[in-house]
Amino acid sequence: MTERVTYAYGVARNADGLEEAAATLTGVADAAVHLLGRTDGDELLLAVSAVSAQDFQEDALKVHLEDLAWLEAVARAHHGVIEALAARTTVLPLRLATVYLDDERARRVLETGWNGFAERLSRLAAHIEWGVKIYVEPSARPAAPGSASATASGLSPGRAYLRTRKAQQSVRDDVYRAAQKTAERVEAAGRKHAADRASHRVQQGELATDPGENVVNDAYLVPLDHAEDFRDEVSSAADGFPGVRVEITGPWAPYSFAEAPTSPGDVAEGAPP
Repeated sequence: MTERVTYAYGVARNADGLEEAAATLTGVADAAVHLLGRTDGDELLLAVSAVSAQDFQEDALKVHLEDLAWLEAVARAHHGVIEALAARTTVLPLRLATVYLDDERARRVLETGWNGFAERLSRLAAHIEWGVKIYVEPSARPAAPGSASATASGLSPGRAYLRTRKAQQSVRDDVYRAAQKTAERVEAAGRKHAADRASHRVQQGELATDPGENVVNDAYLVPLDHAEDFRDEVSSAADGFPGVRVEITGPWAPYSFAEAPTSPGDVAEGAPP
């Protein structure tokens, strides 16, 4: 029989019908979701599934985290559970691949961190997360060095090259200045409407799937009654700035403002060997 460990999705404040709704969900590896509490009718509940221990052993997990297809499947399943619960109540999402040896160890983490979880959930109640990315996309590029148009003025190839390079740098500098002004507009909207901001690493390499260079990757915690105003102001932050694009995503459960009890991939109190 395959050994199982307990995969934890998040801590949720109890609400009418929450346990029945959770029982209809499937999570990571198509595993059924269930809720853990200290006793029946508890105020706080931990959403979990039983998953294969083999996939979440330390060595195996290191390999899996380099496999973008596996990582995407786990992230989609994890996110699906969080979003389904968040449609009914306030949820404190845990980090991807947070696992425990069994349900009892997971329940113990919930009990130990009870006051902290309750405080954080109270802070997040009636708030959502918006993601905001700013991209630089220089579009008015001068002719490439050495091209026919670059040398049409009769300059020597060397001088034509230097002039074109200078023009290219000028365009790039203009776009980056515009991106900075866009970021200032977004930050002003955040000060006006948001309760908190989290800055993430800009997306590069295989994670950079959108056109342009990602220069800002932030998340904002916004009260529900300010959500649409914030979105509208941020969506127009790049207006008048050619070569700069703002992408706003959400609303999400507040992933960027949650605190997990363990680091990603940890198995509490000893993983199966």
